[in-house]
Amino acid sequence: MKILLIGGGTGGHFYPLIAIAEELNRISDEEKIANFKLYYMADRPYDQKELDEQFITFIPITAGKLRVYFSWQNFVDMFKTAFGTVGAIFKLFSLYPDVIISKGGYAAFPVLVAAKILRIPVIIHESDTVPGRVNKWSGKFARRVALSYPEAAEFFDEKKISLTGQPVRKSIAFVATEGAKEFFELDPTLPVIGVIGGSLGAKIINDTITSLLPELVQQYQIIHQTGPKTFEETKTDAAVLLGQDTKRTRYKVFPYLNDLQTKMFGGATDIIISRAGSMLYEIAAWGKPSIIIPGSSDVYHGDHQRKNAYHYARTGACVVIEQANLTASVLKSEIDLILQHKDQYDAMSARAKGFYKPDASRLIATEAISIAFEHEQ
Repeated sequence: MKILLIGGGTGGHFYPLIAIAEELNRISDEEKIANFKLYYMADRPYDQKELDEQFITFIPITAGKLRVYFSWQNFVDMFKTAFGTVGAIFKLFSLYPDVIISKGGYAAFPVLVAAKILRIPVIIHESDTVPGRVNKWSGKFARRVALSYPEAAEFFDEKKISLTGQPVRKSIAFVATEGAKEFFELDPTLPVIGVIGGSLGAKIINDTITSLLPELVQQYQIIHQTGPKTFEETKTDAAVLLGQDTKRTRYKVFPYLNDLQTKMFGGATDIIISRAGSMLYEIAAWGKPSIIIPGSSDVYHGDHQRKNAYHYARTGACVVIEQANLTASVLKSEIDLILQHKDQYDAMSARAKGFYKPDASRLIATEAISIAFEHEQ
């Protein structure tokens, strides 16, 4: 049995596929499926270590981004996409997997075209309230459509959809319950604010946090994942603002958090400040109250971060601050309001845990294997 995973561009596409792969491998071992193999096809491996750990073979293809705004790169990428599609047809014909699991994104498009031509069954997973263009299109011929949010159902055939939630890797779904604050060399008696902007970071959040640091470190401790692109700038700004403050060691800054650090981050933090991408489901799995700052409006992608954020907020698990309204004073006020009112804090934590769907990976993996068995016959 051969199962192909596709999708790429961000960690929000890649890591849910890894979570599904974990479950596929578990089921394969339990049911002793013969000749079981996993493959990942994209323009780059994204995280080769994760692929190796899940015994996933990487198959490179060419893919161009499908931009909806004017850019000279559109001309080049148009040829990349065409070339990648032809290449994907040949590679897919040679591999001929029993089922394809797609997260969408530009890297999935050439493979999905090839899958449609070769009549290979496809399952797609949509992480947002408003699906991206590749998932909207591929949903028309996909065998099954798994959704994280019920709002996305209106874009797909109701007979195909299943509300599974978001797959979260086991390595980070269960946080460290002891020693997490000590891992980051923090005081175990003081509250910890976690700031995480995803793999790309979020400059406006970074800048707002650093401007607040002299005030925040008087009451709290901060673990700040900036994203690699803005790490040096943020680190320098923080050093200048904190100067010789005796409490400056309460601020810990990282460009990126690996799996162990993420697991400890989830255990150490008392409140999390984040964008509204796939990270929401990790925050929910950890049961952490949060302040969500969705990315600026994107009419081409349905303003999905804002809609994700408000869907999550309606559960009572978070507070939303619109990016246009984000100021240091507003952010500090919301942090204090959550951390200094235990009843509200406990209620938000419970609602976050209620939002998380721990069976997402299992549901998708089980359906994929079922379809693969049908395709083999």
